Amino acid sequence: MSEALVLILGLVGGGWLALRPLLGRSRWPAEPPAERDDVARAVSSLRDLEFARAAGTIDAADEAVLRDRIAASAFTRPDRATGAAPVRTFVVAALIAGIIAVLVVALLPASAGDRAPGETITGTLPIGPTTASLEAKVRASPNDVPTRLALAEAYEDEDRASDAADQYRAVLALDGENVPALNGLGLLLFRSGSSEGALLAADRVLMLRPRDADALFLKGLVLYTQKKYADAVTVWSLYLEVGEFHPASPMVRQLYEDAKQKSGT
Repeated sequence: MSEALVLILGLVGGGWLALRPLLGRSRWPAEPPAERDDVARAVSSLRDLEFARAAGTIDAADEAVLRDRIAASAFTRPDRATGAAPVRTFVVAALIAGIIAVLVVALLPASAGDRAPGETITGTLPIGPTTASLEAKVRASPNDVPTRLALAEAYEDEDRASDAADQYRAVLALDGENVPALNGLGLLLFRSGSSEGALLAADRVLMLRPRDADALFLKGLVLYTQKKYADAVTVWSLYLEVGEFHPASPMVRQLYEDAKQKSGT
């Protein structure tokens, strides 16, 4: 927040320095005379010079020199020197560059210091622990529930359902009311064809958390596969209230409408 305030103040100050000369002018400077004005004046001067020569008021040699000068001034434009950049421009540029440098120096080390070990400076998250490292950690700390849950998920990702179920059971042996383990084991039981075991796990979770989206999803799915459509509609009605952003909600909405039609509700 403070760095952003410094940047805003610097930009506002720099803009004021750059615009103040323009704001202080009462009117714009007059445009330079056109080249045709110089030609007209030269023609008039040549006529006057011719009149002076005829009247005898000017020497012939002087008249020739003046004629050449007048003609040259009419058709040869003096080079205009290119003005150097004003000092104010350099001040503004230096101010902005200094602000950017300060922000880079201040913010870059902070970003690098706040990142997790192994995280790149752009903030990319590091790769998670491997299955082997989780197994080693579980062996070293058998009562580490979060690590066992992580290992169970890793086993599921590798389609090792039996090993994942063992980890969930181990967690439940340590904590019989662990909701993630109950949900995980219930889903594995359903996939293995044990609908009753899955329903028991889901009901256990709903006793602990009546509005748990994972358990409501699983219970409704079990009831739907058992062709208990009215019961599935009742369960999924609550699920659709609490599980709007649940990953299974698109599928449930379709099955929910189908269950309503089949149950006549």
